[in-house]
Amino acid sequence: MTVGERLAYYREKKNISLGELSKMTDIPKTNLQRYEKGTTKKIPIDVIPILEKALSLPTGTLMGWDDSTVSPLPLENIYMRPLYDSVAAGFNALAQNTIVGYIPTQIASPSEQEKYIWVNVVGDSMSPMIDDGSKVLIKLQDSVDSGQIAIILIDDEEAVVKRVVYGDNWIELQSVNPYYPPRRFEGQDVRRVRVMGLVKEVSKTIQ
Repeated sequence: MTVGERLAYYREKKNISLGELSKMTDIPKTNLQRYEKGTTKKIPIDVIPILEKALSLPTGTLMGWDDSTVSPLPLENIYMRPLYDSVAAGFNALAQNTIVGYIPTQIASPSEQEKYIWVNVVGDSMSPMIDDGSKVLIKLQDSVDSGQIAIILIDDEEAVVKRVVYGDNWIELQSVNPYYPPRRFEGQDVRRVRVMGLVKEVSKTIQ
């Protein structure tokens, strides 16, 4: 069975209509219909846990994994955190404040759940660590240690994902992809750079 066929099977088995499932997951009914009919060949990987949670299914059920090989996530530590679009991993892309969805996220401390958001990444400057189209889980904070990967806001408008390195009176934003040279800010220009959050996790789309 395909993922879509399993989705239709378990939804009907639990007597849940497409409309009801749409309301439970905030996934448009038309998208759910395409998933089940196979019109959409590749269901987004981050959508599957949302559907499994709504249908009260063990993790991996829709993927067809053997239950004996699956370790269900502790539901009491799972929170739906917003996905924003987007932050650039290259040059000259503005930070957008549009929420485009929600992703179930395991967070150890419930009191800190509001500090976590997901963000789409555009660009290949951090490839192969963070590819174009990846999603990164961010812990919102205004400082990081030297050498850590963070979302940085430059001039209060350009948001980028970079490794942050500190020196005497300078900050350097480094890429993983050698095609992109480091960007160094010295002296008064250091004030142009503001840490938005620490990258905690990377989720890549399975092709």
